[in-house]
Parts: sequence; C-alpha cells; structure tokens
Amino acid sequence: MTDIATQVAGIGALAEPVRRALYEYVVAQPGPVGREAAAADVGVPAHKAKFHLDRLVHEGLLEVEFRRLSGKSGPGAGRPSKLYRRSEREWAVSLPGRRYDLVGHILADGVERAAQGVSLDVALRAAAADAGTTIGSESSGGTLVEALSTQGYEPRVADDVIVLANCPFDSLAQRHTELICGLNQSFVQGVADGLGCRDREACLEPEPEQCCVKVRPRGV
Repeated sequence: MTDIATQVAGIGALAEPVRRALYEYVVAQPGPVGREAAAADVGVPAHKAKFHLDRLVHEGLLEVEFRRLSGKSGPGAGRPSKLYRRSEREWAVSLPGRRYDLVGHILADGVERAAQGVSLDVALRAAAADAGTTIGSESSGGTLVEALSTQGYEPRVADDVIVLANCPFDSLAQRHTELICGLNQSFVQGVADGLGCRDREACLEPEPEQCCVKVRPRGV
C-alpha cells in the first residue's frame, strides 16, 4: 500500500487547474497522446503543457512511452515522440484510513475456498489469516505496529498491549459486526504470525470508536 504522504502529494498535484485539465484530457483518450495534442485541447503553449505533464509523471499519475507516430522505422523515420497515458497505479486517500479493497479480496478468496467444500466461516477466517501473513512476511525487518499502521489500524501501545484506534473496514463492521470483527482478528493475527511475532495474540475486545481487536502478549 502506497504511504499516505505519497498519495496526498500525487492527488494534490491535480489541484492546479491546467494540470488537472491536462490529466483529464489524457485519461479520456483511447491511447497515449503527445504534448502538442494535449496543449491544443487545453489551450496552453506546448512548453507549458510539457511542464505540467511531466509533473504528473513525476507524481505517478501518468506514465510515458516513446513511439514513432508515423509507424515507420529505420533511417529517416524521425525521432520517437514522447507520449503520455494514465498510470496503472490506483489512487485513493481516506481519512481515517479505510481498506475496503483488502476486505473485498479477503471475502472473494473466502468464497472461492468455500466453493471447494470448506465451510464459509472457516474459509473466510483462513483467507483473512493468509492475507495477513502475506503482509507480515513482506514487512520483515519492521515491527508489528509499523505493519499494522500501513493497513490503516492506527495502532497505539499501552501497557504492552497494541490498541487499534481505527477499523479499516468500519462501515462494513457496523453493518456486519460479527463477520467483519472475526475477519479482523484473523487478519491481525496473520500479520503477527507473518512477522514471526508468535508471542502476540489478536484478541476480540470491542470498544466504542476503535477496532474490535487488541493485540496482547500471548497467554496474558
């Protein structure tokens, strides 16, 4: 997951009107476009369009490719043109942090497992645990608090207990509390296990205005 500073900087680049207009033009086209076409559509000089388009590339909102528009190759075909297209990166900023994409993947994985003959509850718990384990494994070298921070939990440590101040699946948890809280517990335990924190246990301890899970020293 891209850190929030990077996401805010990228999306913030669209606050400039000309830059936003150029971005909207590029992404509306069926294929990559050159700066001249973009400049003409927006009504700015080509050099100004290039400045803003390259800023959008720098922020990760657009990508660049080089291609001869004539389709010719070899000597005399001319230099390839610099063309702009929408970046494949997805952007979303939510405050407080939400991870509905993550819970969506977990639910889809769980349903696929259940279709193979496993009970739905077991399948969903296993899918959540495996998703957490993967994230924990990819966070090797970091701490459990840091890993959970990247997923939007806003963890805080109090008396050796990790309190999760935010639920990344909040609106779903309000409507489907038992299901989502169970997935949260399995996911958080998976993150701990993936990091090798076998001495930590994710416990269901619901409290108002925070995630239903707390992470305690195992056996305490």
